[in-house]
Amino acid sequence: MAVVAIHCPASLSTNPTPSSFLGHLPSHLGKSRFGQNVQNSVHTCKRTTIKALFWGPRKALETPDTDCSLGHFTLTGSGLEGDSTSSGKPQIVFVSAVSSILEVPSAEWDACNLDSTGPEKFNPFLSHGFLSSLEESGSAVKETGWIPQHIIARDEHKNILGVVPFYLKSHSYGEYVFDHAWADAYYNYGSRYYPKLQCCVPFTPVTGQRFLLRDTPYKDQVFDILVSAMKDLTAKFQVSSLHVTFPLESEWHRMKEKGFLQRMGMQYHWKNRNYKKCVTCNYFLASFDEFLMDMKQNKRRSIRQDRKKISAQNLTMKRLRGDEITFLLIPLDSAYTFGARHWDTFYQFYRNTTDNKSVHVANCLWGSAYLTRDFFHDMGSKLGDNVLLVVAEEGDKLVAGALNLIGGDTLFGRLWGCLPGAYYPSLHFEACYYQAIEAAIELNLDTVEAGAQGEHKVQRGYMPVPTYSCHYIADEGFRKVIEDFLVRETAQVKLVMKLMHESGPFKEATE
Repeated sequence: MAVVAIHCPASLSTNPTPSSFLGHLPSHLGKSRFGQNVQNSVHTCKRTTIKALFWGPRKALETPDTDCSLGHFTLTGSGLEGDSTSSGKPQIVFVSAVSSILEVPSAEWDACNLDSTGPEKFNPFLSHGFLSSLEESGSAVKETGWIPQHIIARDEHKNILGVVPFYLKSHSYGEYVFDHAWADAYYNYGSRYYPKLQCCVPFTPVTGQRFLLRDTPYKDQVFDILVSAMKDLTAKFQVSSLHVTFPLESEWHRMKEKGFLQRMGMQYHWKNRNYKKCVTCNYFLASFDEFLMDMKQNKRRSIRQDRKKISAQNLTMKRLRGDEITFLLIPLDSAYTFGARHWDTFYQFYRNTTDNKSVHVANCLWGSAYLTRDFFHDMGSKLGDNVLLVVAEEGDKLVAGALNLIGGDTLFGRLWGCLPGAYYPSLHFEACYYQAIEAAIELNLDTVEAGAQGEHKVQRGYMPVPTYSCHYIADEGFRKVIEDFLVRETAQVKLVMKLMHESGPFKEATE
């Protein structure tokens, strides 16, 4: 048995005891099926225990076959009539798992993405450009614990009918739906939690379609086929579980019918209450003031004070898109060097943020940088005007930035960072929240998704909304225990959301 400990948070106990977080587990799970004392075979960081494990035989983590066939399925019913996807009516759907998104033509993947949402709900994180950038840059690959196993459904004419972004994982990092306590419970009872299967966008807690289906009369059947294939892959790889994170609520409900446990989480989103840019004067700051007038007086005053600090510090804010993200001057070895791209500088900001997080958790890998320098270059090149980079300049020096992606009706806040050692009061709020609101008003977008965590977002107009995840647990005993826990957790999430809305920053009439 191979046991390798990674990511050791300081908040966990040093003694591996049964997890009270989940409650009482079945007695049959109390012995190790690997035939040895698991507690003595685990390496730990200083003053900490394990948060994530590479657990079990090493062969369990080997890369699967390049093209793993998951069988064929027969389409049924009258829904086939009138289909125009191909010259003949498809009858058979062939499903396989591929080890790289590069094995799927970008035009076909993106057609599935666009059909599944429509242009008005387009999600850039599910595009071929974004997902391929993660793989080509070495960010979401085998070496980082993400083995792509994207599921593809084709008809007998080789037309792609649906795709699912899918990964075999050896840890629980970069997901933002936290199941580390579940892994600890498996470990404490001698069972193996990792590897597991994950349907998600790596490192990205944004809600969106997870089953990308062409708009055909039989897309509901293709959905059912893909879910069945995912469960078949769980059995084929003999893994503990299968997880679908941040799907749409409609997908969440459908997955329950397929035997998946439902989990509810919470994020903070800003909603555009019909604030619009002035057409005649091409000026939208008045609309930001309109937004402020919907807030309680003390919250409105606090935001205005935040924003005044930016000009008082001689900072200039800019929003850049597409070709505007080009070249600039940055300090290098105490001198200015021309030719460094925005993305190189932003990568410096990003590393500063992740390095600071690492320091705060006892030098373990909790705050490690998931994304490589090449990712930002690749993603920026492929997504073009769907990228919005907010930058702060002090004189001719770039000092901070916030990365956003633009969807059909949503601005997605992604990452933030500043120069090492720099401190500018309220700049984080300006770059990440207020500039995003102004951009959403300017672009006539409905929503700003500000990402996971952070109750400080509420007083800045970002209110809690529910998020969803689905979990297929292979072991019946653990499935029941986790199901009981999720009932209690969901009640707590709903209560917290209710209290936040009741004490929120908006006037009662606005709510």
